[in-house]
Amino acid sequence: MNLDDLEAFARCDPGGMHKWMMSLPQQCEDAWEATRALELPAEFRQARHVVIAGMGGSAIGGALLQALAAPECPVPITVVRDYTLPAYVRGPETLVIASSYSGGTEETLAAFDEARARGAQLLAQTSGGALAERANAYGAPIVPMPVAAPAPQPRAVVGYSFVTLAGIMHRLGFVGDKTADVQEAAELTRSGTAQFRAETPAVRNPAKRLAGQLVGRIPAIYGAGLLAPLARRWKGQFNENAKTWCEFDVLPEQNHNAIAGILYPADLMTRVAVIVLVSAHYSPRIQRRCDVTRELLMQQGILVDEVRARGTSRLAQMLSILQFGDFASFYLAMAYAVDPTPIPPIALLKQELART
Repeated sequence: MNLDDLEAFARCDPGGMHKWMMSLPQQCEDAWEATRALELPAEFRQARHVVIAGMGGSAIGGALLQALAAPECPVPITVVRDYTLPAYVRGPETLVIASSYSGGTEETLAAFDEARARGAQLLAQTSGGALAERANAYGAPIVPMPVAAPAPQPRAVVGYSFVTLAGIMHRLGFVGDKTADVQEAAELTRSGTAQFRAETPAVRNPAKRLAGQLVGRIPAIYGAGLLAPLARRWKGQFNENAKTWCEFDVLPEQNHNAIAGILYPADLMTRVAVIVLVSAHYSPRIQRRCDVTRELLMQQGILVDEVRARGTSRLAQMLSILQFGDFASFYLAMAYAVDPTPIPPIALLKQELART
């Protein structure tokens, strides 16, 4: 497909995924502003461990928070993507935040019930559904997700889920005030929307150009430190939006195993494309590892591209990379002429599970 064909885009994107990607700056600003008036129980401040339970697009906000808060948060943050909680989640010293945009994610509901049974402190982040009902029944506060214009998929409201979690952590005294960082991130992603939007031709649109390079290839995304969860986010967006196989890996661990697996099948190596996510916040050793990894891959005939985070703060750099990946996955969907919104295999899987 011609990636400057706006009429074709309209036919392939009836659910308006492009529109929601354009809303990322506003999502961040609205989410942060909403947390200013958020009233949370005083006992939440006594938590010695924060657990965020969620799946898919509702879990990525927790993973991003985990990376953002790592240098300053005095309590561990764990993201649980499962039905059950680890044994150490027990009693009021643990705060469990259940995140489900729809409110109906069965794994998250099971983890929320288990957290209550173990006496943990509870908080729900949702637009409604069964999770809101359980939270009300358990007397747990609810941090509402936007419902005025429901998103086509939870992955489309990551700005709300991520920044809201950062605001919650600030209100509890676990991280510093991110007001200036949110403002920088909003300004940066607002300029990004002008650069990445469909109306910007491919010759000036790096997201379109990257998507064009990925047509007919299997993407693999590498990140480190604060960008490690962004590698996962890119992977999920390529899977769900473009309906394409994609993998992700994290440095420096990748250098201790996956880097050896670039020889065979030899005829398939030229069908792989690696994207290395790079941040100015990387240590010199991590940056050197990125450089050497890229050289080794190129020597094997593997297409390698580098995407460098923009901005100064950790939050701004993370959201700039997130935005780039979201738009690249959208344009790869357009190149394959597929609707980025529906995810039929996941819907079918849920239907089959509902029968048992």
